[in-house]
Amino acid sequence: MPFNYDQDFKHLNLREQPELYRVGKGEQGVLLVEPYKSEILPHWRFRTPEVALESSEQIYALFEAYLRQDDFVGADMARKFLQMGYTRARRYANHRGGKKYDGPVPDDKKGQSGAHGRAELPRAPEDPEKAAAARIFKQKWDEARQHPEYVRQKAAFEARYGK
Repeated sequence: MPFNYDQDFKHLNLREQPELYRVGKGEQGVLLVEPYKSEILPHWRFRTPEVALESSEQIYALFEAYLRQDDFVGADMARKFLQMGYTRARRYANHRGGKKYDGPVPDDKKGQSGAHGRAELPRAPEDPEKAAAARIFKQKWDEARQHPEYVRQKAAFEARYGK
């Protein structure tokens, strides 16, 4: 099922109402779903490989804690933050300043990833620090999505809620 952007995320606590959560694709909802956004976002950094290593380890520790608590939504949100660490670091590795597309995001597409009809800007020479940071997050993201308990909880969540 696609991620439901139409929910009132400012007033939802998806730890208390996990049935309203949709996994969606990729990083969908990563900066919306509470209380997880507020718990994970303070740890999310990728400026240098050293910062990315510390950040990815902290987020992965949260991921494991959510799994131990049988909190699939939290674990999936931590997985999304690891994925976003990879994708954003890659974006900065390829595009100085992190700006990938020409022009502003259309008002009706804010909070959603994608070009939304905008042209991609030319790539700059790769930034080796950001590329290294991306590799660090990619390793943790791969570990998370292949973690046997995550795979089990995801299947159980989808079977229970049909999502």
